[in-house]
Amino acid sequence: MKKLSLLICVLAFLSCNEMSKKDTVVVAANKEQFNWNAANIYFLLTDRFNNGNPSNDVNFDRTSKTGKLRGFEGGDIKGVTAKIKEGYFTDLGINAIWMTPIVEQIHGNTDEGTGVTYGFHGYWTKDWTVIDPNFGTKEDLKELVEVAHSKGIRILLDAVINHTGPVTEKDPVWPSDWVRTSPQCRYDNYENTITCTLVKNLPDIKTESNEEVELPPQLVAKWKAEGRYEQEVAELDAFFKRTGHPRAPRFYIMKWLTDYITEFGIDGYRVDTVKHTEEFVWQEFREACDYAFTEFKKNNPDKVVDNTDFFLVGEVYNYGISGGQYFNFGDKKVNYFDKAFHSLINFEFKWNAKQMPVNEVYAKYNSALNKEMKGYGVLNYLSSHDDGQPFDPKRENAEKTGTLLLLAPGASQVYYGDESARSLIIDGTEGDATLRSFMNWEELENDKQKSVLSHWQKLGQFRARHASVGAGIHNEISNSEGFVFSRVLNEDKVVVGIDLKGNSKSIHVEGVFENGAKIRDAYSGAESVVENGKLTLSSEFEIVLLEKL
Repeated sequence: MKKLSLLICVLAFLSCNEMSKKDTVVVAANKEQFNWNAANIYFLLTDRFNNGNPSNDVNFDRTSKTGKLRGFEGGDIKGVTAKIKEGYFTDLGINAIWMTPIVEQIHGNTDEGTGVTYGFHGYWTKDWTVIDPNFGTKEDLKELVEVAHSKGIRILLDAVINHTGPVTEKDPVWPSDWVRTSPQCRYDNYENTITCTLVKNLPDIKTESNEEVELPPQLVAKWKAEGRYEQEVAELDAFFKRTGHPRAPRFYIMKWLTDYITEFGIDGYRVDTVKHTEEFVWQEFREACDYAFTEFKKNNPDKVVDNTDFFLVGEVYNYGISGGQYFNFGDKKVNYFDKAFHSLINFEFKWNAKQMPVNEVYAKYNSALNKEMKGYGVLNYLSSHDDGQPFDPKRENAEKTGTLLLLAPGASQVYYGDESARSLIIDGTEGDATLRSFMNWEELENDKQKSVLSHWQKLGQFRARHASVGAGIHNEISNSEGFVFSRVLNEDKVVVGIDLKGNSKSIHVEGVFENGAKIRDAYSGAESVVENGKLTLSSEFEIVLLEKL
């Protein structure tokens, strides 16, 4: 019996320890192919999640006093791995983790009115070819991917091709045939969003250029000092010979980024600042990533999770599902899904959740994803690292946030601390620093945080077991005394009710579950049998998550 329970736990991506604590029955996961459109993705700032190795907290003399939450705080790859091993992500029903960039960051700092700032967030690249020692080592990344895969969790890294890090006393500007340092973007049309620098002192890679360029002298000097210049050059020669690409800036970076696929077997990239780079760049990147993933699978058949393709999700800032496959610059519409991205981050979801009844939100998303968006996906979120208007900044409705997000059609992005009511308003911070405090592990001992976490765990585990929640066909059953709906994806069928009143609940399930079927409410643990197309059960909660036993 114990062996059977263990097998069921693995299939359902659940923590056996947690389930034994709750003394509930675990329902085996459906056997559908893993579906990125139904994924439950946990997004974390690598530096702000968990410190697994305090000995790597300071490197490159990054010791200046910084503005509040604008320096390195100690989080690292080992810290993420430790939480995977503990079952933290499994208990949350997470089946993919997206980490901010881990490549080597600028050694110096900036100070633009927000106080001294280091590249703790990972988006200020100095060298794409190595991991920043503040985040860890290649051995750490190798272990992370292997441990995650053993738990059925996929790993997304974060790709930046649009720009280098800022120029500082320790970090000289890259050559002029690599980058532009002006003009600054005005964002009023296509050209003024792409051929420009995002902000002051953030050199823009000339991604449009096909002119061949030499390696930046500072990179050559660095590699020689580290004793790996010859090896890096040999690998670049082989890459350009194989692909036939010109030695243009974007192709160097694509080579460096796809090395993390062939060497470590990562499962996807979240791509930064997509709309600030020509759309053909992402088609080329997709091709490079697909090739690298195929090579990894061919060379490491024992490490292949399944036959799921490499995944690309793009950050097209302010893209919303209402635009379908297109983003409108005003003077031009661009389809970033075309031979490039499988999914885009949906900046619209939080506004829909604030401004529309939930039944209308879910109906809208079901329609869009099965019509104009069919074959592609969106990644919904309610808070993130750079959205200054999150859904619930004070965490006054953390449980409602979980319900709205984790039951919505499409993939879900859980921002670290969503599940633990980590505050997004930190006194003394400026700008987006308020969104990026260290994970509030110590608060998980509080009753409020325990209750919030339990809610997110139940919803997340249910979502992980049933791809139909994110990728199935949505059908509204009732919206009179609470909102009841079904989701169906092939043979995977569920019924969900929210805002239900009273302890005795009678729910119509005809057409989803047959009469005589044994049904479990994954939220309360109650079980019942379908009679005359209805399910009657007793639960003190306002939510039911119905699945077939």
